[in-house]
Amino acid sequence: MKEIRPLASINTTLTVPGSKSLTQRALIAAALANGESILHYPLASEDTEYTSHALAAMGISVTPGQDQWRVQGNGGAIATPEQEIFLGNNGTATRFLTSVAALGHGPFTINGDQRMHERPIKPLMEALSGWGVAIRSVHNTGCPPVAIAANGIKGGKTLLPEGKSSQYLSSLLLVAPYAAQPAELLVAGEVLSKPYVTMTLAVMKDFGIEVTANPELNHFSIPQGCYQARNYAVEGDASSASYFWAAAAVTGGRVTVANVPSPSLQGDAVLVDILARMGCGVERTGAGITVTGSSELRGVEVDMGDCPDVVPTLAVVAAFAKGRTVIKNIAHLRIKECDRLHVMVTELAKLGITAEERPDAMIIAGREGNRPLSGAEIDTYNDHRIAMSFAVAGLVVPGVRIREEGCVVKSFPDFWERFELLYR
Repeated sequence: MKEIRPLASINTTLTVPGSKSLTQRALIAAALANGESILHYPLASEDTEYTSHALAAMGISVTPGQDQWRVQGNGGAIATPEQEIFLGNNGTATRFLTSVAALGHGPFTINGDQRMHERPIKPLMEALSGWGVAIRSVHNTGCPPVAIAANGIKGGKTLLPEGKSSQYLSSLLLVAPYAAQPAELLVAGEVLSKPYVTMTLAVMKDFGIEVTANPELNHFSIPQGCYQARNYAVEGDASSASYFWAAAAVTGGRVTVANVPSPSLQGDAVLVDILARMGCGVERTGAGITVTGSSELRGVEVDMGDCPDVVPTLAVVAAFAKGRTVIKNIAHLRIKECDRLHVMVTELAKLGITAEERPDAMIIAGREGNRPLSGAEIDTYNDHRIAMSFAVAGLVVPGVRIREEGCVVKSFPDFWERFELLYR
C-alpha cells in the first residue's frame, strides 16, 4: 500500500515515458513493414510487453534496447503461433492483434484475463467478417477469447456497426492496406475518441500509407500497399503527463512536462486546455508544456467523449474547484480496465467528495459541496489510471493510501519514482 504525503508547493520539470497509444500503433505498423524499423523512446510497460511478445509469436522480431527498439517487419507475412496469444487486460492489443491475426493463414486464438473476457469485441468481429474473415467468440459472449481461422483479408466494403471504441476502428485501419482488394470501411453511429483515430491515420501516413477519410471519420478508403520501414520517434505520453499537470492544478504549484510536444498527436493533451478554463496558467514552449495552478479553480462542463483516459484525472481536479463540474459523454468508460465511471464516484466518496454517477456522465460537486475531506484507502480495481489519479488527490488530502499500487506497471512502470520528483 502506498501512502501519499501532502505537498505545500511544487515547482518541477520532468519527463514522462513514451506514449502507450503511439507505441502500440507504431509496433503494429513496423511489424507489418518491409524491413527493420527503429522506434525511439517507446514505452516499456506491461501492455507494450504483451504486444511485443504476441508479435514475436507471429514471427515478428522485436528487440528492445535502452531508448530504442528494433522491429524486423515481414512485409505483412504473419506466422501461425504454436499456442494461444494471451494479452492480459490489454484492450488495445487485443483489438489490434485480432485484426493482425486475420492476415495469417491458420488457426489463431486471442485470449486475455478475466476482465478482458467482459470487454466487448463483437463489433470488430462483425466488421472483419464483412472482409471475409472467419472469426468467432469462443464462449459466444461477444467478448474474448476469440478464435480465427485465418486466411487473409478479402477487402472491399465492410461496416463497423458502432464507433463507441476507437480501438475497433484503428484495428481495422492498420491492417486494411494488406487486403486482397482495396478496402472501404464505414462506421455506423457516432465515432467516439476521434483523436485516437486521427493518431492511427498519422502513424499509417508516417509509415507510408495515406488513407482517405471524410471529416466525420466514419467513411474510409484504404489503398493497398505495404508499410515502409523507418525510424520513428514516440512522443511523451500525454495521459501520463496529465497526473503531473493535475498536481500543479490542485496544489497551486508549477509543473513542466518536457517531452509532450505542442501540437501533439495525442488527444489527451487537451487536458491542459480544460485546466486553463478552470483557472490554471498554461505555457507551451520548446521546453515542453507548463501548467501553473490556481487557488481559485473553477468547475466546468465538458464533453470528454474524445479523451476518456484523462477523465479520472479531471474528476480529481474538479473535487478541489469552486462550483460543480459536469463531465459528459463518457459511457464508454464502463468498458475500460474497470467501470471507471462507477469506480471514480465510489472512491471519491471515500474522501468525502460528493459526486454523482449518471449513465453517461459524472457530476462532481466541487469543494464547497463536500464534507470535510479526509484520507482513506483507495481501491484501484487493478486499474492503473485509478491509482495514478488518486495519487494527485493525496497531495492535498492527508492520509490517502493507494492499495495495490503496483498496477501502474500497465502503462507507467516507474510512476511512483517520478511522482517523488514533485517533492524535490
